[in-house]
Amino acid sequence: MNPKNLADIPKAYNPKEAEDKWYKYWEDHKLYHSEVDESKTPYTIVIPPPNITGILHIGHILNNTLQDIYIRYKRMMGFNACWIPGIDHASIATEAKVVALLKEKGITKDDISREEFLKYCYEWKNKYGGIIFQQLRKLGVSCDWQRERFTMDDRYYKKVIEAFVELYKNGLIYRGYRMVNWDPASKSAISDEEVFYKEVQGKLWYFKYPVKDSNPPAGPLRRIEASEAGEFVIVATTRPETMLGDTGVAVNPEDERYKHLIGKKIILPIVGREIPLFADEYVDKEFGTGAVKVTPAHDVNDYEMGKRHNLEFVNIFNEDATTNGNVPKEFQEIDRYEVRKKVVARFEELGLLHKTEDYTNKVGYSQRGNVPIEPYLSEQWFMKMDELCKPALEVVQKGKVKFHPEHWTKTYEHWMSNIRDWCISRQLWWGHRIPVWYNKTTKEIYCEVDPPKDIENWHQEDDVLDTWASSWLWAQDVFTGKRDQKYYYPTDLLVTAPDIIFFWVARMIIAGLYFMKEIPFKDVYFTSLVRDMQGRKMSKSLGNSPDPLDLINEYGADALRFTMTYIAPLGQDVLFSSEMVEIGRNFANKMWNAGRFLLMNAQNIQLNPALKDKHIDFTDRWIMSRFQSTLKELNDGLDKFEVNNSSKIVYSYVWNDFCDWYIELAKNRLYQGTEEVKSAVLTRAVLLYEEMLKLVHPFMPFITEEIWQLLDERKDGESISMSSFPKFNNKLIDKKAEEEIIFVQEVVSAIRNIRGEMNLPPSKQINVFLKTEKVTEEQVRYMKSLVRINDLKFDANITKPKASASAVVKGCDIFIPLEGLIDLNVERSRIEKEIARLSSSLEGVKKKLSNDGFVAKAPAEVLERERTKLADWEKAFDKLKTILADLK
Repeated sequence: MNPKNLADIPKAYNPKEAEDKWYKYWEDHKLYHSEVDESKTPYTIVIPPPNITGILHIGHILNNTLQDIYIRYKRMMGFNACWIPGIDHASIATEAKVVALLKEKGITKDDISREEFLKYCYEWKNKYGGIIFQQLRKLGVSCDWQRERFTMDDRYYKKVIEAFVELYKNGLIYRGYRMVNWDPASKSAISDEEVFYKEVQGKLWYFKYPVKDSNPPAGPLRRIEASEAGEFVIVATTRPETMLGDTGVAVNPEDERYKHLIGKKIILPIVGREIPLFADEYVDKEFGTGAVKVTPAHDVNDYEMGKRHNLEFVNIFNEDATTNGNVPKEFQEIDRYEVRKKVVARFEELGLLHKTEDYTNKVGYSQRGNVPIEPYLSEQWFMKMDELCKPALEVVQKGKVKFHPEHWTKTYEHWMSNIRDWCISRQLWWGHRIPVWYNKTTKEIYCEVDPPKDIENWHQEDDVLDTWASSWLWAQDVFTGKRDQKYYYPTDLLVTAPDIIFFWVARMIIAGLYFMKEIPFKDVYFTSLVRDMQGRKMSKSLGNSPDPLDLINEYGADALRFTMTYIAPLGQDVLFSSEMVEIGRNFANKMWNAGRFLLMNAQNIQLNPALKDKHIDFTDRWIMSRFQSTLKELNDGLDKFEVNNSSKIVYSYVWNDFCDWYIELAKNRLYQGTEEVKSAVLTRAVLLYEEMLKLVHPFMPFITEEIWQLLDERKDGESISMSSFPKFNNKLIDKKAEEEIIFVQEVVSAIRNIRGEMNLPPSKQINVFLKTEKVTEEQVRYMKSLVRINDLKFDANITKPKASASAVVKGCDIFIPLEGLIDLNVERSRIEKEIARLSSSLEGVKKKLSNDGFVAKAPAEVLERERTKLADWEKAFDKLKTILADLK
């Protein structure tokens, strides 16, 4: 053992310097690169590929820290650990960025060819696509960067195309004219899972639709006077613009109000189209007027009714949600919301606006475009999901793929049991182009990986695949060869956010079982959602989302990593503020100071591994026992994916057991023992400290590497991350030693409390009497050194000395004579005044809480505060009375 010279050890830990230095060291020595090694068991994680448009946010910190904890832990446990990084091409998001970039140059997408546009996309990817990985390096992630992948890499691209072709040939992919969610911003279809809902304060408009052949004749543009007694059907809508595409009015067949009108025709105002009034059980006769307008081309439920009743499907929108030529001329080529205003105004002019009400409506928005979607009839490519889903549901139900926390299994089961066919085509250029060609003459369809030989006679499908229809192969096709794939697949752990359980997790399980005949991963850890202290979701617009790089710069990466795991219970949202990172920083400083203390002593005391098992007393047996207990609890916690609890197990051992108690206990022998005793004690402490660093390393890689390198001369390329994780040794669990230390700790803590209560300075020597026989000379020696005891007597028959402070721990009475240490009269007077003050305060709060009016009207938090105050003051009051009695 040859620790560094004290001159090389800074007084304070410098995260910036250590982090840059050690990450470069790890990368230069390729420590985290994995190759197939049949003599080792692989442990594989694939990173959830961030979008090439992405930058690091606080959610990434939690997600990637969790992955890094497991990959570092398993690597040290002897597994061939492989963590594969990569990025996703993110069709919609990237295309939007490139379109915006071109706009700044005065170019529109329509001005250039597809090939030119893709060239711009790749330029953008090469410039910005790797930013998030440079940021992740700052976090200390131990990815195998030599295996970095991209979903548009040549090999991966080919795998995506091969998968499409195989599914198409097996009848699982088809083209159909169906209702889809349309994003007017990207001018593309999106899946149900890419839609989120917002509550919008809007209006509910009630329109009067004239019935044909009732009095008066109802022309489309003629104002209807109130005095004219024609018959109308009143319908309500939150989307007046869609009435231009109405092709029917529906009522419930049991609704007596409308039975006489079933089969009649309605004259659609403004348009003048005759549309049928028909009966359908879907209509709720208790809701609204009991009559609903039906727009089959622009509403999912209307679409189904339209099919059942052979209604006309009139699409009134262009791809950008402006109106097309299927509406009256004055309403054409106008934005949907402007059309809404014009339609309402026209109904008012015609005397057909019955009334308007305020209405709160849930509106579907595109996740990427952040604009309201349009239900839209469009020809798209779909994947049949019924048969594909069954095996994927079964492996989760049988526990072959385990979810953590387990309650996500129910969510998964519900979705998989109610799944619809997946719309996999997108009207974009950036992405995996669908491998289908149409013969220009015969309209024959050709679907293969390679294009047809007479390519000039064919036109390839313009659409690309949904991004998720490429990333669903991620767990299996990040491997570049069959040998790699056979060795590393299935992967072991997926750490991801629960909001993509359907987008990605479910679909990867489907793909793994279909193409590989094997699950893609064994465990899925769903991360917590990080919110601010008010419970709000983090967002730039709210200004409540701190930049992780700023936090790393201020506190250090280890501090941020540790804090995120320490505050993030499995399955619960995390309330986070920047100041909380002090938890991790303080922990790092505690560990650093303990290491520096040991190394400082090693400058004067010879370290000798031959003495590590010599001169052992109960404090050594205790710390070794606590280490083994901690190790077992940590292993069990990580095996159960209780990372939050695991971080607290490590924290408690390091902070409380090792730093607060063991080092303080060791000082007695380090300062007063013989040279051999000093050497044995310090050697043992340094070796224990080194093993302790290994427990902390997966959570805090930088500081543990820095200290580990200081503890001894290391060879070039050596790293704590490649060292062996401690092995549990049940023989070192020593319950007797633990009980002996607990007794010492409780007695010492009680004496320290008495010192505080009696205002006795720590420097003053005191005498202590213990009424017990269960104490050893060794324990007495440590007690005296820890709390400056002049004389300590113990006996089962000791009587309490006059004017003594007292406490009881584990059946042992503790007495500290106070005469000569304090002015008893002054102290009695002070305590009597404090008792009087507290008595008055207690009376006030009791009076308040006994007042029924106050209790009935006060907010819950005020009541809770008053009750807490009462309990705390009563406890303090009783304590003061006990102290006063001791002083008499």
